[in-house]
Amino acid sequence: MSSTLWFSGLIFLNSLLLCMAAGQVHYYDFVLKETNFTKLCSTKSILTVNGSFPGPTIRVHKGDTVFVNVHNQGKYGVTIHWHGVRQPRNPWSDGPENITQCPIAPNTSFTQEVIFSTEEGTLWWHAHSDWTRATVHGAIIILPKPGTTYPFPKPYAEETLILGEWYKGDVMAIITEALATGGDPNISNAFTINGQPGDLYNCSNGTTYRLPVYSGKTYLLRIINSIMNEEQFFGIAKHNLTVVGSDGAYLKPINTNYIMITPGQTMDVLVTANQSPSLYYIASTPFADTTAPFDNTTTTAILQYKGPSGNRLSASLTNISFVTPNIDILQAYYRKLPRVFASNFPYQPLYYFNFTGDVGNNTLYPALATKALTVNYNDAVEIVLQGTNVGAAENHPMHLHGFSFYVVGMGSGNFNNKTDPKSYNLIDPPEANTVGVPKNGWLTIRFIADNP
Repeated sequence: MSSTLWFSGLIFLNSLLLCMAAGQVHYYDFVLKETNFTKLCSTKSILTVNGSFPGPTIRVHKGDTVFVNVHNQGKYGVTIHWHGVRQPRNPWSDGPENITQCPIAPNTSFTQEVIFSTEEGTLWWHAHSDWTRATVHGAIIILPKPGTTYPFPKPYAEETLILGEWYKGDVMAIITEALATGGDPNISNAFTINGQPGDLYNCSNGTTYRLPVYSGKTYLLRIINSIMNEEQFFGIAKHNLTVVGSDGAYLKPINTNYIMITPGQTMDVLVTANQSPSLYYIASTPFADTTAPFDNTTTTAILQYKGPSGNRLSASLTNISFVTPNIDILQAYYRKLPRVFASNFPYQPLYYFNFTGDVGNNTLYPALATKALTVNYNDAVEIVLQGTNVGAAENHPMHLHGFSFYVVGMGSGNFNNKTDPKSYNLIDPPEANTVGVPKNGWLTIRFIADNP
């Protein structure tokens, strides 16, 4: 009898440990539907998830699995992408429309499985169909496994801040017209913080987002740039920021008074409420280095100290200083490397082109050799992303599905494969899944090809 009980208890304990190792399973329902919102003095209908803008937050622990039943009650076929989630051996739930899965047709449902493995920190989800992600997006928060904690002192509380934008026009019509005419799409009419444009836009100061804090406490801000095209500066008047994570991975702490965050990136930032109790502006404004039109406005929120003194706005936007970075960001040319491409891809390009746009130096060189290239499981891969200046040069974001990668180097001009690798950081490079490639510059990433 006792042996039987002991054996049964052992089975139960092993099952419990297996479940703890595998993580928990969560279920969400996402209902895609048109919803009316009033902003900037007018009302319009936008595609939302569960009627909210931004959409609902997915909150899990590292190693958990989520099943999201997507009910499409909208007018267009849509898929959802879990931005930065590796989805090991599960690309058919990753979301790229007509690449790894078909769009979810209107008036149908589809369940997407989201497998969390190595990620820990802040990621986000968004629609992956044309410009539907302008309004269909939300946060993913991956907490440490139960029994573990952050690699920094646990903050008093945490808050998610999603940087977005608002279009008075129909976003699907805007991108459709741009593709048909070849022109630039209409720019947004406002940027937003958690769906609210803030004090500097018409009809908006009454709904400005407020973040309440207690004096002396430290808060973890999970910042997500869900804006379609613009890199954003972000800062809080008279408060310093400590960046401790990005794209679902931890970083060596970086102390700064502002950050620049590219579209698709997330950053985990610590801020201590160490100023005189009052109201302080939180602000986000675009960084653009191109001749293309962009929304040159500023969205604001308010950091509000709790207590009787926390009711006076003492820090204006002049207390937030944004400085253009020395190395800009974003656009892509892949340097050909051994074992990276499939059959019969040239070992070197047939001709060399000066991608920085110096047309006077576009000398063409014949390739030296050709070679069949492949990537095998667990191969190490290095890719150099070269910013180009064919047309209007600008920073450009690059995101890799199915992998995070290490940013081992970046610089200006054309990449030099003899001298530039000497500057690589191969000791403690940051891990990311989205990067900004410098305008007229280069950026090198490395990863292990361990996710077929």
